[in-house]
Amino acid sequence: MGCFICDKHRAGDGVIAGDELMVLAHVLPDASGGGPVYLGHLIVEPRRHVEGLADLTPGEAAALGQWSARGAKALEAEHVYSSVVGHRVDHLHLHLVPRYPGTPREYWWPNLDDWPAAKRGGNAEVTRLVGEIRARLDAQGTDR
Repeated sequence: MGCFICDKHRAGDGVIAGDELMVLAHVLPDASGGGPVYLGHLIVEPRRHVEGLADLTPGEAAALGQWSARGAKALEAEHVYSSVVGHRVDHLHLHLVPRYPGTPREYWWPNLDDWPAAKRGGNAEVTRLVGEIRARLDAQGTDR
């Protein structure tokens, strides 16, 4: 049986940055049924097939934390939520979900995506935002 995330890494789909241990990527419209996605919804994933946090090596755990912090900073959001759920895909992926300024309190976590005015977009908008995030990472002095 193949792994969706391992296959995605080989193809380079949605990858913003990474190193030999981790990948920072944006959720893609195709992954959510082809419709618009919440802009800025990033994921940090180990390159190695790892099912959960307990399976990480110490180096992978450190890299997960570093890429999570770098990604959160590059989002330039008011707040960034993070979560590991792991129900649908058996490859660890940590979600980074920004809360942008002006988001009404009733739409804060876990209701961000319910807000009618939430920032959403398709492939063109995701591509534009990924470029902006890469530029912010470069400005931070991080490696890609």
